[in-house]
Amino acid sequence: MSAGLAGWRAPAAEAAVAAALGALFSLPCVLTSAWWLQFALLGGLAWRVAGLSPARAAGLGIAFGSGWLVAGTWWLFISLHRYGGLPAPLAVMAVAALSAALSGYLALALAAFSRLRRGVAWADALLFAALWLAIELARGVIFTGFPWVATGYGQIDGPLAALAPWVGVYGIGFVVAALAAWPALAWRNGARHALGATLAALALIAAAPWAGRDFSAAAGQLGVTLVQTNVAQDEKFSPERLPATLAWLKATLRSARGPLVLAPETAIPLLPDQLGPEAWAQFTEPFRGERAALVGLPLGSFEAGYTNSVAGLSAQTATLPGGYYRYDKQHLVPFGEFIPPGFHWFVAMMDIPLGDFARGPRVPSSFSFGGQRIGPNICYEDLFGEELALRFADAALAPTVLANVSNIGWFGDTIAIEQHLQISRMRTLELQRPMLRATNTGATAVIDHRGMVTARLEPFTRGMLDATVEGRSGLTPFARWASWAGLWPPALLALGLIGVIGRPQRRKGPA
Repeated sequence: MSAGLAGWRAPAAEAAVAAALGALFSLPCVLTSAWWLQFALLGGLAWRVAGLSPARAAGLGIAFGSGWLVAGTWWLFISLHRYGGLPAPLAVMAVAALSAALSGYLALALAAFSRLRRGVAWADALLFAALWLAIELARGVIFTGFPWVATGYGQIDGPLAALAPWVGVYGIGFVVAALAAWPALAWRNGARHALGATLAALALIAAAPWAGRDFSAAAGQLGVTLVQTNVAQDEKFSPERLPATLAWLKATLRSARGPLVLAPETAIPLLPDQLGPEAWAQFTEPFRGERAALVGLPLGSFEAGYTNSVAGLSAQTATLPGGYYRYDKQHLVPFGEFIPPGFHWFVAMMDIPLGDFARGPRVPSSFSFGGQRIGPNICYEDLFGEELALRFADAALAPTVLANVSNIGWFGDTIAIEQHLQISRMRTLELQRPMLRATNTGATAVIDHRGMVTARLEPFTRGMLDATVEGRSGLTPFARWASWAGLWPPALLALGLIGVIGRPQRRKGPA
């Protein structure tokens, strides 16, 4: 019996360590200077899994993945409990269950690696990287996708960021996994092999910045004012607070100095019809001359369906239906913006207004102003670079500037703000377009086409950020292949490597 208990304690202790290391793996998505940490942790994971049975490897995958995702997305608890009304125990269980369920991809991948590896370090490293790429793609696509804290975001300030315009965030994750696993797996063949693999991996990491180059060209400058409303989420729809909020927004839009003004997601939390013609005109009238605005608000009707939208206001839009350019969010948040089939019982426990939106067009038009084509996107839509890339299929119509309007107020004063900023920075690298970010509570910022934050407001303050943005034209390799093939190229790469390298191995017994 004592031997049996010892056998139980060892895997449990190992799982606890794996969960802790998984939590550390999410750190570089906030503390970007710690990009090197991902190499150390992934190398250790590959080395350990190579000595385990498929069943033990799968258990390690659940533990590591759960730690990774809980540490990276624990702020979901705030939206579910504080603002969604879900009881705290159920909110904790929901975050844990989501993390464990998404870790199932990693469990399958590590079990497959344990089963299929050849025992040759370089080949096994490619197999490990291919499986890692497959699980990140699966998490980013299946069930509408949730690619938050994907590996590549932790490299935004590391040498491998130079690969973004070539291979995108998932391709960077593949390279990290391969270069981390190669030296670690070579240790199983002796110190001499490990030293050679380590030096080669370090040389490749050091050489990565040489891949960086500008695929885009300057396309003119535009003055902008970004508005940060800083409205607490539990006050956003409050009848007592709403009049003062709308009055401040109207005054701010009128006084903004930039030719283009950008206001956050649902900065106006009411439909134009709910405001009434006179009140709506007070928002639109300042932008019928030489100035323009992009303002987040809900649009639609009960008959046509409601959308989470951006209204573009300018002299040129006065003749359009409603008098404004319209961008409707296409990639909706499950439970927050649409209710998956069979889950209405869950939403009934929550109290989030306008929780079931209609989708906008998959390839929307840009908002033209000041010689720029501005491509809006709303909140976590900028997690999906392959979807933004669809707008680049025709270089002549592609956006020259990207504009994200967000409301991260749902998640309080948490790491979600910095994480979302790093995500936007990755999009600017992949597509080599600047990103304007106007948010409710932060991070309101301007990011140039090289991923550098050139201007930023302090989070959780109400105010305006005046800046100048330089538009860009031209297409990166990522924009070209992702605009016509989506994520199929990396998916086929992963499947091809798994098929070529992987082969069942006979095992003498479980480790």
